[in-house]
Amino acid sequence: MAVYLSLKEIWRLRGRFLLISLVIALITLLVLFVAGLAEGLGAGNIEYLSKLNADLIVFQENSQQQVSASRLDRARLNDVARLAGVAAVGPIGVSNAQIILPDSARPLDVSLLGVEPGLPGDVPVTRGRSFESRRANEVVIDLNTAARTKLTVGDSITLKTVQGTDEKFFTLTVAGVTDGRQYFLRPSVFAPDITWDRIRTKGGEPGGELAYNVFAVKLIDPARTQEMLKIIPQQVARVETADIATAYRKTPGYAEQQATLDTQRIFTLIIGVLVIGGFFQIQTLQKVPQIGMLKAIGAPSRTVALASIFQVTVVTVIGVFIGAALTLLLAANFPVTVPIVFKANSTAIAIASLLLIGPIGGLVSVRYSLRIEPLRALGLGG
Repeated sequence: MAVYLSLKEIWRLRGRFLLISLVIALITLLVLFVAGLAEGLGAGNIEYLSKLNADLIVFQENSQQQVSASRLDRARLNDVARLAGVAAVGPIGVSNAQIILPDSARPLDVSLLGVEPGLPGDVPVTRGRSFESRRANEVVIDLNTAARTKLTVGDSITLKTVQGTDEKFFTLTVAGVTDGRQYFLRPSVFAPDITWDRIRTKGGEPGGELAYNVFAVKLIDPARTQEMLKIIPQQVARVETADIATAYRKTPGYAEQQATLDTQRIFTLIIGVLVIGGFFQIQTLQKVPQIGMLKAIGAPSRTVALASIFQVTVVTVIGVFIGAALTLLLAANFPVTVPIVFKANSTAIAIASLLLIGPIGGLVSVRYSLRIEPLRALGLGG
């Protein structure tokens, strides 16, 4: 009976209920886009670090575990590599560069990362091959760089960096393509560490010993990660350590960015609850005589409550379905420059939250409908 009553009313007032479903669809669209934007911007900051084939990262002491503020020499890499329990250590150097595109007046800003072939920090190649040596005049580009530049394996790539006060141009060969490895909101280009040191952006400092930003450390037993986080600073001078998750959360702006987007998502859900609650409260006020008649002919309060809850749920499900379909349709046509990523877990949480806001928003109207007195509703009460 409850299901019949709610579906009958939805069909008779389908224009009104379609309107509220479209409002819920717009709220769904906004919530899913904020969730996708949070994932996309987060990945743009920390995608490379979060995918490192390592168990922990070594920083310079007092660098506050920020990659750009850390400088480490080759001697300390060897000191870390000699420690018991360490399987391999790979250096990582971070800089920036621009790719000069022949068919575009505007160069593409990229993160230029230096890694030692075959060691932690190096990236898996999905097309082509990795570097031949530490001095090879070649690079591996990530999927984001390939999508934006249309470069592929075997192509020549021109990088522009600033060294001192001069602009320098370097032509290298694309040896391979890896998966998405953005760093600091830029697509990435990887070079062998010695080649990276030759072409990277420099402040005009004289040539000297090769220096990196951080070391990626692979342990023999990953279960000892917390133990090795303490041992390495004790055994190697002027370094500090962090696990991978801590390292990428320390990326400048990452925590603040995610907190801002999470706040927007929460406020959007609150607005959704208020909008749905307001609509169904008005809807209940408009049908007080009908509810009173149902109760007067013997319909139990449970039937009235179930009808209201079912009605709210159906309208919410329709709205969320429309909103999710619109979101996927729009996202499929966005350019690659828009940093939006939909992950299964975050999308599922967002949709589940949206499905809950309908019944939550409708609780006020359900409570009101239960308190309606039949005689008073029909104008016969005192």
